Amino acid sequence: MQSWAQIVADVQLNWWLYLSMPFVAAAIGYVTKIVAIKMMFEPIEFIGIKPFLGWQGIVPRKAATMASIACDTMTSRLIKPEDIFNKLDPDRIAREIEKPLLAAVEDITREVASVYSPGLWEAAPEAVKRLIISRIQHEAPNIVRAIMIDIKQNIDSVFDLKDMVVSNLLRDKPLLNRIFLEAGSGEFKFIRNSGIYFGFIIGLVQAVTWAVTQNVWVMPLFGLFTGWFTDWLALKMVFNPKHPTKYFMGLIEWQGLFLKRRAEVSAEYGRLIAKEIVTSRNIIDAVLKGPLSDRLFNMVQKQVQKVVDEQSGIAKPFVVFAVGSTKYQAMKRLVAEEIMKRLPDTMRHIEAYAADAMAIEETLATKMTELSVEEFEGLLHPAFEQDEWILIAVGATLGFLVGEMQVFVMEHLAKKAPEVQSALQLLIG
Repeated sequence: MQSWAQIVADVQLNWWLYLSMPFVAAAIGYVTKIVAIKMMFEPIEFIGIKPFLGWQGIVPRKAATMASIACDTMTSRLIKPEDIFNKLDPDRIAREIEKPLLAAVEDITREVASVYSPGLWEAAPEAVKRLIISRIQHEAPNIVRAIMIDIKQNIDSVFDLKDMVVSNLLRDKPLLNRIFLEAGSGEFKFIRNSGIYFGFIIGLVQAVTWAVTQNVWVMPLFGLFTGWFTDWLALKMVFNPKHPTKYFMGLIEWQGLFLKRRAEVSAEYGRLIAKEIVTSRNIIDAVLKGPLSDRLFNMVQKQVQKVVDEQSGIAKPFVVFAVGSTKYQAMKRLVAEEIMKRLPDTMRHIEAYAADAMAIEETLATKMTELSVEEFEGLLHPAFEQDEWILIAVGATLGFLVGEMQVFVMEHLAKKAPEVQSALQLLIG
């Protein structure tokens, strides 16, 4: 440990080195935060030699877990399938798709008739064909209404919201990254900038400690501490305390930044989810093509068979006789299959109406304000909690290495102190 006179003399001789310490520490804090944030989200796919020699962003690597956690909160507290579909009017949907539906019905009728009774259909006058087609077209909107009512009454059997959300997020990992990055943009900016402030303060302490001890371990150890402590503290300050709390005899009040920005985060989160995931197109596709689509087919088949039987009317025995009982049942099934094939394209015509009616963005933003503090925290915190110790360890390691470089530079420059000081005096003078 140096005497007071030695400390003063050393500071006077190497003042530019002491002046640089807080700025270098601030740079360490800032760079380690940038690295930590980058490591959370990049690269999207694993780079290196699996399983241990390499890296994949924490969020993409834990995509299934992240998506499941986000979805659990969303489906249990924010949106329920019945809330979505109860806003849809079966009559309005029938009107929206009437034109493409009528064209599809005509194609289906001609195709089925030519397959199951080619001779009779080809021989029939065009007027008779038009009459049959028009009767089925007349009933087509009723099929749509009946199917929509069936779906609304049995929504859990035909639509799996969680599967839709998780599937879309797993399929598009950059989208999962965007949700965390954009919803938490304020938090990531704070984490990044906090490294400068915290690092600068630690650098001041580092300068004093170096002046007193001149120990070569001061720089690397303070670098390590700066990288570790600023990462750890920034992450803690994003989510803690959960409620506004006063510190330093009431002079400073702080609340976890993510929780403090609740209204802003809710609006942004609602916008992203409604625009990118729980869209009318994704919902329609999930119903038509999702894991429960077989049940939807059964609904469609039930309604089609009912209409075909009704339209056959008194002629049904003759139709059955003409094509055979087995063929008659197969014909009804083919009609249902053809309708299912055309439904995805037909249903595109209701996307604009469905988006307005379901009002996903407004619903999410409103419901998010009703979440408890713990539930709200769970929307973003998983991105930080997963392997955050790795991020902190990387920050500490980088800080240590920079500290070692500081020692090397300082010892090298200290030898040339007289020359450097003379040059600075010339520049100043």
